[in-house]
Amino acid sequence: MNNSHDDLRQEIALFRYGVIADLVHLPVGAPGAGALMRAKAERNYVIPGSERTRVAANTIRGWVNLYRRGGFDALYPRARTDRGQPRRLAPEVAERLVALKTGNPRCSVRAIIRMARDEGIEDPLAPSTVHRLLSREGLFDRKPPDGADRRRFAFRDAGELWMSDVMHGPKVRHGRVRRKSYLIAFIDDATRVVPFAAFAMSENTSAFLPVFRNALIRRGLPARLYVDNGSAYRSRHLSLVCAKLGVALIHARAFQPAGKGKIERFFRTLRAGWLAHIEAGERETLETLNRSLWAWIEGEYHHTPHRGLEGRTPLEQWALASGAVRYPDATMDLDDLFLFEARRRVYKDRTVSLNGRVYEVDALLIGEKVTLRYDPEAPPSRPLDVVHDGKPAGKARRLDAYANTAVRRTYPAKEIEAAEPPPEPPPSPLSLRNLTDRKEDD
Repeated sequence: MNNSHDDLRQEIALFRYGVIADLVHLPVGAPGAGALMRAKAERNYVIPGSERTRVAANTIRGWVNLYRRGGFDALYPRARTDRGQPRRLAPEVAERLVALKTGNPRCSVRAIIRMARDEGIEDPLAPSTVHRLLSREGLFDRKPPDGADRRRFAFRDAGELWMSDVMHGPKVRHGRVRRKSYLIAFIDDATRVVPFAAFAMSENTSAFLPVFRNALIRRGLPARLYVDNGSAYRSRHLSLVCAKLGVALIHARAFQPAGKGKIERFFRTLRAGWLAHIEAGERETLETLNRSLWAWIEGEYHHTPHRGLEGRTPLEQWALASGAVRYPDATMDLDDLFLFEARRRVYKDRTVSLNGRVYEVDALLIGEKVTLRYDPEAPPSRPLDVVHDGKPAGKARRLDAYANTAVRRTYPAKEIEAAEPPPEPPPSPLSLRNLTDRKEDD
C-alpha cells in the first residue's frame, strides 16, 4: 500500500471523526442526539476524496457505532477491491469533458457527465474522477463570501471549548543572537482560565504540542479545541492526537478573527498588564520570560474579577463550572501519544536518517520500511522507537562509525556450510621423480 493511499484513508478517518466528535461522548439513546445527527446531515462539507458535500444521518449514525466498537481506527475506510485496475479517463474523453465544462461554466459535475452521455460517451465516468480532472484544469470558481449571522457565544461548563492562538513576543537571547519569541496559549471559553501558556522560539507543531500536553495535564481534556488555520493547527499529527484523546478539533474560518475574541482579549490584557511592565532581565532568555509569565497568570490574572464572568474571577468560575471536566486516564502514556512519526527505509548498512542525523537499527530490518517515533525536543543522543508492520521493532541509536571499526562481523551459518573446500594443489615434478625412483629401487 503506497503512502498516498494511506494518507487519503487517514484524512477520511479524521474527517469522519470531526463530524461525530460531539456525538461519541453522549450516552446511547440520549435525547437530542437524533436531532443533532439530522442537523449535521443538512450541512455542507468538504469530503476528502469525494465531490459530495452532504452526509446522510444514517451514515453518521453508522460512524458513531463504528467508533464506539473499535475507536478511531474503526473509522478508516475499507481498502478498495479494484485497486491496481486502471481508472483513468481516456485522453479524448478528458478533452471532451474539459470542453463541455469550458462551454458551460455554471454546470455541475453531474450535469457535465449527463451531457457527455448524451453525446454517446460510454466510458465509466465517476463523479469524483471528473471533479479531479476539472479541478486540475482550474474550471471551478470559488464563491464569494456571503454575509453570515455572527453572534456572541459562551459555553456554560468548563472544558466544553478551549481556544488556542499564537502571539508574537519579544526578542530573547538564543545562543549568540537574539531571536523573536512566540507565545502559544490556551484559554477555557466558559471560565477564562488559562490551562497553560508558554513562549517558544517558533510557532510550528513541534513547539505547539508540548504546550498542549502541559495544558491537558493541568486542566483536563477539552471536548472541543478551537484553533486558527496556521500550519501547526493544520498538521496531521495534531489531528491524530486530538482524535485519540477524543477532542474535536475545530478550525476557525479564514479571515474571521471575531470567532477567537476571548483569546485575543486575553492577549491584549497580557500586553497591557504584564508585557509592558516587565524588566529587561525578565525578557533576557526564554526561561526567564516563561517564569515571569506564569507567575503573572497564576498570581494576578486568575485572581482578577472579569466583567464577562459577572464580576467573578476565572478561578472562582472554574470552581463553579468544572464538575464535568475529563482528565486523562492514569494508565494513558501522554509522552508516547505525543511522539512524532516518520517513515524511513533501512539502508543496506542498517542505518536510517532523520533530521540530518544517522541512526542504526536491527540488521533484520535491512531493506524494510519502518516508522520512527521520536520527540523533537529530546537530545540527539536519545534512542528512537522503531515500529515495523505495526509492532515494536527495538530502538534506533545514533551511529558511531568509529566504534563500528572494532565490531567483529558475523555471517549467516548457511553460507559457511555451503562453501566448498579449496582443491588440493597438484604434485610437483620433484615429488613425482622421487616416487619413480622409489619404485625402481624396490
